[in-house]
Amino acid sequence: MSALVTGSKRPRELSWYHAGPLLFGDWGTSRLYVLGLAFYYTGHASPLYLAAMSVVMIAVAWAYSVICRVFPDGGGVYAAARQLSPTLSVIGATLLLCDYIVTASLSAIEGFHYLGAHESWVVPLSIACILLIGVVNWLGARSAGRFALVIAVVAIGMSALVALLCLPLLKEGIETISTGHSSISDPWTRWENFIRVILALSGLEAVANMTGLMKQPVARTSKFTIFPVLVEVVALNLIFGIALNALPALKPVDKPHYVQYEVEQGLKPEQVPDEIQAYRNTAMKELASHATTEATGSPTAGRVMGIVAGIIFGLLLISAVNTAIMAMVAVQYSMAMDRELPGGLTKLNYSGVPWIALILACIAPGVLLLFEADVKSLGELYAIGVVGAITINVLSCAINRAAPIGLWERRGMWVLGVFMAGVFVTICIAKHNAFIFATAMVGGVLVVRFMVNTRRRMVEARALPVPAMGWMAELTREPTAAKADAPRIMLAARGRAQSEYAVNMAKQRGAMLFAIYVRTLRLLDVQPGQIPQLADDPSAQEALGTTAVLAHQAGVPFVPIYVTATDIAEEILDYTVTFGCDTLIMGKTKRSLFARKLEGDVVTRVAELLPEGVSLRSREAP
Repeated sequence: MSALVTGSKRPRELSWYHAGPLLFGDWGTSRLYVLGLAFYYTGHASPLYLAAMSVVMIAVAWAYSVICRVFPDGGGVYAAARQLSPTLSVIGATLLLCDYIVTASLSAIEGFHYLGAHESWVVPLSIACILLIGVVNWLGARSAGRFALVIAVVAIGMSALVALLCLPLLKEGIETISTGHSSISDPWTRWENFIRVILALSGLEAVANMTGLMKQPVARTSKFTIFPVLVEVVALNLIFGIALNALPALKPVDKPHYVQYEVEQGLKPEQVPDEIQAYRNTAMKELASHATTEATGSPTAGRVMGIVAGIIFGLLLISAVNTAIMAMVAVQYSMAMDRELPGGLTKLNYSGVPWIALILACIAPGVLLLFEADVKSLGELYAIGVVGAITINVLSCAINRAAPIGLWERRGMWVLGVFMAGVFVTICIAKHNAFIFATAMVGGVLVVRFMVNTRRRMVEARALPVPAMGWMAELTREPTAAKADAPRIMLAARGRAQSEYAVNMAKQRGAMLFAIYVRTLRLLDVQPGQIPQLADDPSAQEALGTTAVLAHQAGVPFVPIYVTATDIAEEILDYTVTFGCDTLIMGKTKRSLFARKLEGDVVTRVAELLPEGVSLRSREAP
C-alpha cells in the first residue's frame, strides 16, 4: 500500500454554452445601470461614449482570452499577480473585494428598483435580501448556480426581445446624437465622463476564475465563452443607448441632467426629480415599456411589458448579489489558504461553506448601504475596484516573462495595461470617495496580513515542530509494515488530541491507522485558482502530518488520505469501507441542536449509514 492516498471527484464540466450565460450574468448586468448613468452624465452624446467604451471592452475581452489560455486552472488577478509578488496579489485581490462589495450593494439596490419597490423600502429590502442570501448559502444550497444560469438565459432572451422592439426607435435616436453640450466639452470633462461609463467592464474578471472548471482545451472553451457575450453586450448596449435618446421625456434634453441638478443647483444625487431617477436607475425597464407601447399602440401592453422586464432584470440583479457574495467568500478563502489572512476564514460549516468568510461577505455590502445607497455614488465606488483588478491582472501577464505569451500579444497587453492604469489614476484623482474606500480596504487588509504573519511566527514557535524534511516528507513516507490480519482504524477528526487518541488505540490493538482529510469542493464553483492539492493545502498537511509524526514515534503503521470532493460523509464512509476498517473515530460536534437539524450533521449521517461490523467512536474535540 502506498504511503499517501489522494483522490479527486471534480471533472472539468463547464462547457462554453454553460459558462457564457454565467458570464453574461456578471458582465451583462452592467447595462442595467450603465445606460441610464451614461445619459445622465452626457445627455445625447451618450451613444458616442458607449461606442468608445465598446472599443475598450473589445480590447479587454481579447486580453482575457489570452489570460484564460495562459492560466487554464484559474487566471483571476490573485492567481496572475501571485506569480510576481504575494503582496501585489493581495492588493489585486483586495481591489477585487472592493468590486464585489459594491457589486452586491449596487445590484441589490438596482434589483429592487427594477422590481418596483418604493424608494423608502429599497435600502431595508436590499440589506434583508443580502442577509437572506447569506442564510441560503450558509446551508450550502446547490440550486443557486442553476438559478443563476436559468435567470441569465431568460434575461438574455428578454434583452433580445427589447432590442427588437427598440429597432424602430433607432432612426429617431440617431438623429438626436450630439457631441455633447458645451458644459461637458472640455477635454478633462470628456475624459472624466468616459471614465464614468467604465462600469460596462464590470463582470469580465469572472471568466478568468471559471477556467479551472472549463472543459479542455480551455483556450477554445474560453474564447467561445467570451466572444459571443462580447458581441451581445456591445451590440445591444449601442442599440439601447441610441434608443434611450428617443424617449419622449429625454429628446428635449440639451444640457445633461447631472450638470443641471448636481453641478449648477448643488443637489445630492438622491435629490434629483423622480422622473430623472427613473431612467437613471431603471433605463432598461423604461425602454421596454416605451418600445412596447410604440410597437403595439397600447399603453397597457407597455406597462405590462415594463413590469415583466422589471421582474426579470430585477431577479438577474439579485442573482448577481449572490454571485458577488460567494465570490467574496472565495477570495477570502484563497488568501486565508495562502496564509495571507486569518486561518479562521477557511473554517467550513457542515455544509462545506467557509462560515466566517460568508458572514463578512454579507456584512460588508450591508454596512456600505447604510452609508451610501445612491446608484450614481455607488457607481463611482464600483469603478475603482474593477479597473484596479483588471489593470493588475493585465500588467502582471505582460510583465511575467515566464507566461507563454507571444511578442505581439505581450505588446498589446502592455498598451492595454498602461491605458487601464491611466484610468485607475484618473479615478483616484477625480473620485475622492472611491480613492478613500479603496485605500481603506487595501490598507486594512495589509495590516491584517501583517498581524497574521506576526502571529503565525509566534504560534509556530510554540506548535509541534515541523519535521526537518517538512510535513510532506512524513506523509509520503512508506508506512510501517503491518500484519496481514491486523485490525484497521480510520480517523476522521482533526487536532492533536484526536490524533493521540487514535494512535494510542491503534498501538494497543496492534492495528493499522488510516486518517482521512476531506477538502470540500463546493466552494470551487466560484473560487479563483485550481482544485486544491495536498501540496498546496497547509491545513491538511499539518492535520495529517501531526498524526503521521505521532504514529511514527509509536511505531504504528499509518496511511494518510487526502480527498477533494463535495460530500464529506460520503467520502468518510467510502474510504472506511474500502480499506476494511473495523473502527471509525470522529469528532463530536459542538453545534447546537437547531443548527444540526437545519444543516444536517456529518457524524449523524455517517452513524446512520455505517455498515455492520464497523464501530463508531465519537469524541468531544478539545
